[in-house]
Amino acid sequence: MKALVKAKAEPGLWLMDVPEPEVGPGEVLIKVLRTGICGTDLHIRDYDGWAQQAVRTPLVLGHEFVGEIVEVAAGVADLAPGDLVSGEGHLICGKCRNCLAGRRHLCRSTVGLGIGRDGAFAEYVTLPATNVWVHRVPVDLDVAAIFDPFGNAVHTALSFPLVGEDILITGAGPIGIMAAAVARHAGARQVMITDVSPFRLELAEKVGVSLALDVSSSTIADGQRRLGLREGFDVGLEMSGRPEALRDMIANMTHGGRIAMLGLPAEEFPVDFARIVTSMITLKGIYGREMFETWYAMSVLLEGGLDLSPVITGRYSYRDFDAAFDDAAGGRCGKVILDWTA
Repeated sequence: MKALVKAKAEPGLWLMDVPEPEVGPGEVLIKVLRTGICGTDLHIRDYDGWAQQAVRTPLVLGHEFVGEIVEVAAGVADLAPGDLVSGEGHLICGKCRNCLAGRRHLCRSTVGLGIGRDGAFAEYVTLPATNVWVHRVPVDLDVAAIFDPFGNAVHTALSFPLVGEDILITGAGPIGIMAAAVARHAGARQVMITDVSPFRLELAEKVGVSLALDVSSSTIADGQRRLGLREGFDVGLEMSGRPEALRDMIANMTHGGRIAMLGLPAEEFPVDFARIVTSMITLKGIYGREMFETWYAMSVLLEGGLDLSPVITGRYSYRDFDAAFDDAAGGRCGKVILDWTA
């Protein structure tokens, strides 16, 4: 089968013929239809410092996907050939305290699909049946391909109650924009998103934010005044990983404000902990998705009319992966999709 492989310990990716994966105990074999390109995949292509530590070559990349089950292992129940599925890309141990307590997203021994084991940038991929999410209501294939990052957005956005609240989102990348759409759909009063990219701020406007603010020319305090907020934001969603973004967010939260943090900083940085203490601000780190409560919420949100189509800006055949990766790395894009049937 064809697969997109990190074949060498150097920058680059290679489209190669590799053996079709074999179905192990408790697994299913999935024919891949569409995949989404993630920032993690860009790091692996560039083979930066993180990738050098995280991956071992050769490796088939990819963890954002939708496909059709073609084979199930003996004993696997409730899944069948023909099911349209996406996959939870965090493979857990099932034995640690958190796993046994049902808090599977907190497993300390998580293995990442397309990072710690061969992934979904291929014509076929295997996955434990316990990691499979079946799409039981109609869903656009491009949207189904990005359920993984959509889950990050939903997990972050729904960490705290949103109804009637004023929301600040720092970072208008695809996940930040999806989080903005979720917040608006879930009943937030005002939703402000910040970035320095005019292109991405325009995308954010398409999902109905109250204000898309360019922080290269305006401050968060300026935006707060434009929205008529007198006491600050109630909920903050930090999606950028930028030190200045979190510091400015903390400075513009109301007393008792709550912040969910998904953005990964490149290095440690100082924040005003005196302000966090005296303003009684809650900080919560977010990683991945709750298994499978977040997935249920994603499907219900889409069934209820949430529209993610503005977030998807690029569609390519897997054979044109170089152009697709260049598009994803260029910054003037939302989510970029690879079609494995073209």
